[in-house]
Amino acid sequence: MISLKLLLRRIRRTLHWEVTPKPDTKLLPELYPHLKAFRLPLILTVLTMMLGTIGYVIIDNFSVMDAIYQTGITFTTVGFGEIAPISPAGRIFTITLIIAGFAVFSIVMGILVAELNKGIVVQILKERRMLYKIARLKKHFVVCYHNEYTIEVTKQLRKNHIPFVVIDPREEIHKWAEEYKYPMYLQAEPHAEVTMLKAHLASAKGLISLSDSIADNIALIASVRLFEKEHYLPRPYNVISAAENISDVEKLKKLGADTVISPTKLTAQRVSAMAARPDMESLLEEFLYQSDNPLDMQEIFVPKYSWAVLKKLKETHIREITNCSIVGITKKDGKFVAMPKGDTLITSECKLLVIGTHGAIIATKDLIKRRTKPTEVKFV
Repeated sequence: MISLKLLLRRIRRTLHWEVTPKPDTKLLPELYPHLKAFRLPLILTVLTMMLGTIGYVIIDNFSVMDAIYQTGITFTTVGFGEIAPISPAGRIFTITLIIAGFAVFSIVMGILVAELNKGIVVQILKERRMLYKIARLKKHFVVCYHNEYTIEVTKQLRKNHIPFVVIDPREEIHKWAEEYKYPMYLQAEPHAEVTMLKAHLASAKGLISLSDSIADNIALIASVRLFEKEHYLPRPYNVISAAENISDVEKLKKLGADTVISPTKLTAQRVSAMAARPDMESLLEEFLYQSDNPLDMQEIFVPKYSWAVLKKLKETHIREITNCSIVGITKKDGKFVAMPKGDTLITSECKLLVIGTHGAIIATKDLIKRRTKPTEVKFV
């Protein structure tokens, strides 16, 4: 007989229901140690209720339920009065209970206010809620260290609807996250393994290290590559780093960074391009950096099984079918061919650099991934 759990699993698989991802319980910050201060108020409240209930039962023969109710309204001083006639001894007991209840209430409120003012419990609850949100992310970017570059990078990621997590060890990250609208962030050392697990790096698309210190960037790149090996991930991360000095660019690349950007070199290139070709630079800026531009540029990987392998560009008729232009081909050995001619062969595992609308690029990807020759080619 099929168990209920197995049946539910089969139904979920049939209907393509995904179980909501949850963070590992070991990664969640401990809440219970910080609740110790709340034990005394709870104990005092329970003791007061117990003593009051026992007193009314013994002195005035109240039923247990009536005694609990009378104790509750007396302890909280709500002023509802007596639910049944009370003897003189019972009234003296009631006065004593009111005074004791007021003292307990004052102590309890003082402890609660003091603990809440520390903000530790509230902060832990926020972090736990944040970790649950991060655990649901897929193909996101982990942006490390807050600075001016982080502000601009996250703006662009938001515009392009790319999820991201910002990590910084400083306490000001909470204020910065609210000011610059970081939806998900962590206050932690980015290079620590626990932090990478909390940032759900296993499902991330890549990592961006934007520290002003070369030492921080080196430590982070080395930690990420080590994390890949230890967790046997199927694909390497796209690691992007910044380097203040041009001499540090090659150093970071040798250590494992896929892309290293030097603001000094980048600024010099942009300024010289503006000086030499101001109209072209404005056109490129409009084309590359405007999020509402209908045109896009992407690289499309050609798998081994693609029907287009060992075909000439003009034989594929990609331009006529999808209205997408191929402006470059990166061979498997890394050699780049700019503006390839119609007689250029498409080889296995090369990358096609294409320009077109978002829909046209998607159509080109689907076309390249087919195993058999598309029927559309016959009618072009």
